[in-house]
Amino acid sequence: MSPRTKEQNEEIRLRRLEQIRKAAADVFLNKGPLMEIRDVAAQAGLGYGTVYHYYSNKGNLLHDLLWDALERAGGWMEAPSALASEKAPAGGHFGLAAAADTGDSAAADSRRASRETAAAAGLGPVAAASVRLLQLWAEDHALYLLHKLAGEDFASLPEGRSAPLSVAFRREVLAPLAALLETGRVADGATASGEKAAELSYRLQRAEMLLAALVGCASLSLRRGKLHEEARDIVKFLKL
Repeated sequence: MSPRTKEQNEEIRLRRLEQIRKAAADVFLNKGPLMEIRDVAAQAGLGYGTVYHYYSNKGNLLHDLLWDALERAGGWMEAPSALASEKAPAGGHFGLAAAADTGDSAAADSRRASRETAAAAGLGPVAAASVRLLQLWAEDHALYLLHKLAGEDFASLPEGRSAPLSVAFRREVLAPLAALLETGRVADGATASGEKAAELSYRLQRAEMLLAALVGCASLSLRRGKLHEEARDIVKFLKL
């Protein structure tokens, strides 16, 4: 058997990292900061030494997991407006969700049905975006953790690592959401000329409150494995 190429080794490394981070997200949902590397190894079905080779401590693992999730967090607010368009690309801004269940046709059919239902129901932009965010959390637990821990100022991260992530989350998630709440559409999140700092702060606080409400309501459904199907009920309960 010929040795693996450099590209093959890199592909294996990336797949292993994804496997470890996904397992860590699942474990952290149940154990929080009490999560240990051996818990992650057991969840991933890997040896302790294998996981330790990639992450020697849980702080580094959680740090990478959250930054990786942040890279996938953008774009979900724009999709509700595209749901009603027959010309919208199949993946759209939700390519992540499709990738998360590659090969799972039942899950793909479920997501398509949910998107079509949301469009047919004539949900407003904030409600439709909220439904889709909840559904994404059901499919990608790391995304849920990102939003949950953001509300806690990422206190679970090692000292000195929370501030940069908070700044990035504010820019990539809170600012666009604040614009959506203000105008009913997604803007670039930039502060308009002459906008008062107090007004911007108020808009960001509203965005934080909405995410906190969604995180809190999603927790029980997520633990029961029912978040995807109960997303619209949660949004109705919050009267979005």
